[in-house]
Amino acid sequence: MKFRYLGNSGLKVSEICYGNWLTHGSQVENETAEKCVRAALDAGITSFDTADVYANTVAEKVLGDALKGERRESLEIFTKVYWPTGPGGPNDSGLSRKHIMESINGSLKRLKTDYVDLYQAHRYDHETPLEETMRAFADVVRSGKALYIGVSEWDANQIRAGHELAAEMGFQLISNQPQYSMLYRVIEEWVVPTSAELGVSQICWSPVAQGVLTGKYLPGEAAPKNSRATDEHGGANMIKRLMGEHVLTAVQRLRPIADEVELTMAQLAVAWVLQNPNVACAIIGASKPRQINENVAASGVVLTPAIMSRIDDALGDVVIRNPMLTAENTPKGRPS
Repeated sequence: MKFRYLGNSGLKVSEICYGNWLTHGSQVENETAEKCVRAALDAGITSFDTADVYANTVAEKVLGDALKGERRESLEIFTKVYWPTGPGGPNDSGLSRKHIMESINGSLKRLKTDYVDLYQAHRYDHETPLEETMRAFADVVRSGKALYIGVSEWDANQIRAGHELAAEMGFQLISNQPQYSMLYRVIEEWVVPTSAELGVSQICWSPVAQGVLTGKYLPGEAAPKNSRATDEHGGANMIKRLMGEHVLTAVQRLRPIADEVELTMAQLAVAWVLQNPNVACAIIGASKPRQINENVAASGVVLTPAIMSRIDDALGDVVIRNPMLTAENTPKGRPS
């Protein structure tokens, strides 16, 4: 396992991060979830990403149980705040001081830890003054409940404004967590250059495009049983926009490239994300321990410029690049 610095900080994270969105507390049983966490640890993963909203707080608890007994200093635990939790009352979402302070306490209790290494704003809150949000994060850091602060799916202007306020208030904004893969590259034009300038890293979710880039979904054929595309707990809805015949056909053109560099298609996809120097780590999920062992092999892989160019040619116009999508996909009002 290789390690990279997270933003302009001294914190190192594993290039492959284990995340439990859509799995722990919903898609897989707790016993299997714990086996996946154990497989991640055995493979050298030290960074673990979750959020209070995943399975309405259950995912945090499952991760906390799975990591119980591990040396806390050897782990980097990330969680997030913003989306509705609990019964969904008027203050159960967003980035108000009230919600942040209550949410960090709940997350620490469920994760069975005194602090998280990284506390992330899961989206930008248009209904709360940014100064209020960043001051609350500053107090979370000063209280020792989080070591660093990050964001998720913020656009370039929001990252710049948040970074400036964080510096004024005496703490570091060191990361952004966007969707990023061979198929979804909306951060490349604006978010990545701004982040690189400010010393902010990307922690990328869905590097295998929720399984599409593994090549297991074949054009003209039904999705495999027990795959994310057949998951009625939310997975199928999330992946459906990537299941078009033209996308699946283009993805199959990656197979000979993966074979040539002696990687599985999943490994190729994760390795591609890690070629971006602004990326600190790629988040992988798993419903089976063997999936972790496969994806971890992408750490340290170097893809030549020629291979990167061939990947672009293979995917052609199915790649989503519109930089406006980061802002357009953020809720304009506080979710309930």
